[in-house]
Amino acid sequence: MYKIDFQTPIHIHFIGIGGISMSGLAEVLIDRHFPVSGSDMKASDITAHLEGIGARVAIGQRAENITDDIDLVVYTAAIHEDNEEFAAAKAKGLPMMTRAALLGQIMDNYARSIAVAGTHGKTTTTSMMADILLQGKMDPTISVGGMLDQIGGNIRVGQSDVFLTEACEYTNSFLEFHPLYSIILNVEEDHMDFFKDIDDIKHSFHVFASQTAKNGLIIINGDMEHTADILSGLSQKAVTFGLDAKNDYTAREISYDQEGNGSYTLVIRGEEICRVSLRVKGVHNVMNSLATIACARDMGLSMEQILAGLLTFTGTHRRFEYKGRIGDVIVIDDYAHHPTEIQATLNAAREYPHDKLWVVFQPHTYTRTKAFLPQFAEVLSHADHVILADIFAAREPDTGMVSSMDIVNLMKDTGCDVHYFPTFKEIEDYLLAHIQGRDLLITMGAGDVVKVGEELLAKTAEK
Repeated sequence: MYKIDFQTPIHIHFIGIGGISMSGLAEVLIDRHFPVSGSDMKASDITAHLEGIGARVAIGQRAENITDDIDLVVYTAAIHEDNEEFAAAKAKGLPMMTRAALLGQIMDNYARSIAVAGTHGKTTTTSMMADILLQGKMDPTISVGGMLDQIGGNIRVGQSDVFLTEACEYTNSFLEFHPLYSIILNVEEDHMDFFKDIDDIKHSFHVFASQTAKNGLIIINGDMEHTADILSGLSQKAVTFGLDAKNDYTAREISYDQEGNGSYTLVIRGEEICRVSLRVKGVHNVMNSLATIACARDMGLSMEQILAGLLTFTGTHRRFEYKGRIGDVIVIDDYAHHPTEIQATLNAAREYPHDKLWVVFQPHTYTRTKAFLPQFAEVLSHADHVILADIFAAREPDTGMVSSMDIVNLMKDTGCDVHYFPTFKEIEDYLLAHIQGRDLLITMGAGDVVKVGEELLAKTAEK
């Protein structure tokens, strides 16, 4: 593995520099005076921003972008050997590194690094932790997989020894990391196009936990059935969080205000500490906040700073995000694309005042849809009305093994009003004809289904 000397800047080229994570790493390196270039398939606000701070960005990925002055090439899992730039870099014999490997090497330069892992909730919890660190005047460097208003994007370059990032398990990316603090939110079956089974996933999380610094701390969901397996044989200190009273950090007397935001009494090792108020919805965010509190307290932040940070956190884009109103109908968008995430979102919706709940769901990847067909059908049936869009393929080819109609067919006996439409326009037309009163409409999925709600709001605003 090529090792970067961060005291001696070199020219690093990013294949796919406009991606949410790649762009953040490029910005960190630019701040450290590294010459940075990169390419992307289309221009965007992100590529324009990078050019504005000194990066050289090419639109289109071509062999000639791999110039002789490049010292290292960084690429994502989405880049394959038939990519022109990838092939050109290999032909030139240039050192090459994955995005995750670069992130791991950058993290190693920060004494207090925090990696947030888990099948669900990484972006939200990382963003919540970011607000706490900012309120605590920790001046952190932050890399998050979503757009966070408080830092004006997905990256913040600080000047302290604190580095905060998400740690994604897909393709075992997080095994490149050796953080001081490892947060493990949950462990479930997902990404079955890569992992063999749940035991394979548990093994990866065990290895991730084992790579926590020896003087560090593992902060792990103690309500999981897999917690003991993940911690087995590890010498690092660990604390647990969860709703069961056995955990080190837990919540009692959980309640929700008229907008569905949670509050609870914080209990640490059996001792009631204080009342915690959140400005985000759902019991899953109660769990997320417990993890951040455990980490922040170990870092030396006061409860006053922590509570202030939690109160400033109002969520991230595409996580139960309020988009607007169509008359009295509330439009929400959510990134949920796994059955457990959908359940968490629907649970949060129950605490939100409304008449009927409408969900427009766009499944994400064929392998995930196939793996969880019964679970998708069961969890979606908890809504009053469900509309299925076509599967968002992402990185996968359509082999015909599964379709959104398979979910519809499984739901027909549930009593839920369910429909499928092949185009967003048909979905929008149906919704305009049927939503009414104080209905709650949630567009849901990790693809581009957010456009449905945005288009509806634009159409109704024009009238």
